[in-house]
This record gives sequence, C-alpha cells and structure tokens, in this order.
Amino acid sequence: MNTTHETVLPFMPTDLAGQVAVVTGAGGVLCSELASVLAYAGMKVALLDLNPQAAEAIAARLRDAGCEAIGIGADVLQRDSLEHAAARIEAELGPCTLLLNGAGGNHPKGTTSKEWLEPGDLADPSLTSFFDLDPAGIGFVFNLNFLGTLLPTQVFARQMLQADGLARPGSTVINVSSMNAFCPLTKIPAYSAAKAAVSNFTQWLAVHFCKTGIRVNAIAPGFFLTAQNHKLLFDETSGEPTARAGKILAHTPMGRFGQSAELSGTTLWLASPAASGFVNGVVIPVDGGFAAYSGV
Repeated sequence: MNTTHETVLPFMPTDLAGQVAVVTGAGGVLCSELASVLAYAGMKVALLDLNPQAAEAIAARLRDAGCEAIGIGADVLQRDSLEHAAARIEAELGPCTLLLNGAGGNHPKGTTSKEWLEPGDLADPSLTSFFDLDPAGIGFVFNLNFLGTLLPTQVFARQMLQADGLARPGSTVINVSSMNAFCPLTKIPAYSAAKAAVSNFTQWLAVHFCKTGIRVNAIAPGFFLTAQNHKLLFDETSGEPTARAGKILAHTPMGRFGQSAELSGTTLWLASPAASGFVNGVVIPVDGGFAAYSGV
C-alpha cells in the first residue's frame, strides 16, 4: 500500500485490502482518480476503458506506486468484450467484489443549441432545437450511460455471487449518476434522462440484490472539471469561464468546481462494508451545495 496516500487520507478503511475492484471508464479524469484511491486502499484494481492504452498507463503508474493493478480495453456496450475482460480479471486478480460503473458521457447530437425555444428559432437553420434532435444521438447517450451501467453489472455482479447464491463478503456496486438526475440541465435532455435512469436503476438493483448481500449505491457528482467538459466551461482563447460556467458557479454555493480527489472519501465510504454496511439504494450528491440551492 502506498504510504504517501495513507498520510493524505488517514481515514481509509482497512477492510478493502485484498478485495478486487473493477472500474469502468477508468481512463477518464474522475474514474482514474477513483480507481487510484481504491488501489491505495489496498484493493486489487482492474481499470477498464474503451482506450486500452489510457487504462494501462494509469495501471502502470499504480504498479510503480506498489499497488496491484491491470489496465484492460473493454467496451461497456458489448457483452462479449466485458466477459473477455471478466475472465482475465478473475484469472489474474480474482473475482470482482466491487464494481464502479464510471463509463458515460454526452454527445452533441443529443444537445440543443439554446437553453429554451423562442419565437423565430424554427426558421433559423443554424440552430438545433428540440425538434431537430437526432434519435441516433439520443440513443447513443442513453445506451452509453444506462446500458453501459447495466451490462457491466450483469457480467461482474455474477462474479460476486458464490455457488450458494450469496455474495462474497463486501460485494458492492457503485454507480456514477449526476446532478442532472436530480434536476435536468438545459440543452442536454439525453444526458439528463440517461443519468436519471441510472439513479432509478440504482434503487431498483439495490432491492433486487438485497437478499444476496450485494449492496448497490451511486455517487452523483456536481460540476467537476474533466477533459470532456473543459471546452464547455472555459473559453479556449482567453481561458475565462464561459457564460454557462458562470451560471454553474453562481448556482453552486461553494462558488467553485469540484476537484476529482473530492470524490474519494464518498467512494471509500460506500466501498467499505464496515463504514456503510447498512447503506443501500442511495444516490449521494457531491456537488458543493448545488442541489440544495434554489437560486435565491
């Protein structure tokens, strides 16, 4: 275990050591951070990403820090790809006991140009209104976020179950929802609906699995800076916050964007049966007060 991170996070649970975590979307900013904190807590971590080079680069850094980690290319929308990854993980690390469903994202074809429809907009061919949204783009966003949570859970939760149908000790699923699931943001109806589905699915699955001993919860991040949203939030030329970023910050009582490390404590808490063993079927906001603020 990396002693440097033990010093930074002295509250780390000790009941995770030797357990096997699978993190999807692990090549991204947020999920690579979460995969790392699980590894520093003593878990054996498999980092899955559509980009195998990105996953393996992070895994290599973790191995250099004394952790046990492997990076694997996997498509969360292809069951065969997930099953191939699962077989390798079980052979090299052991059966999965923690699944963190972090893969997700948005697509321009599921996004409107403006926040609301105004008179005259339908006559402007340069705008994408609600009526112009591409069903294929919406389907892509919904599949990536919702089916990209459901399919990995089908594959890896099966590894959590023993021959008697009961889960291995500490088995848990952590989904990644969003503030969009609580209150949809303008312009991105597909992403908002997909994340609402993830939150609803989290509750459903927690009930469905409860007799086996698998817990299912979710984290709902507020606004964190990532590679995906940087262009949306900051002007490429000036580096100043965009108008949309200004609205976000004005509606976030803490007045700033989140840092990826600030998801670590919630992740460790949900991962640890000693810390959160009676927590099941909840979606935890980590949002700087965004959901609590009415705007006045």
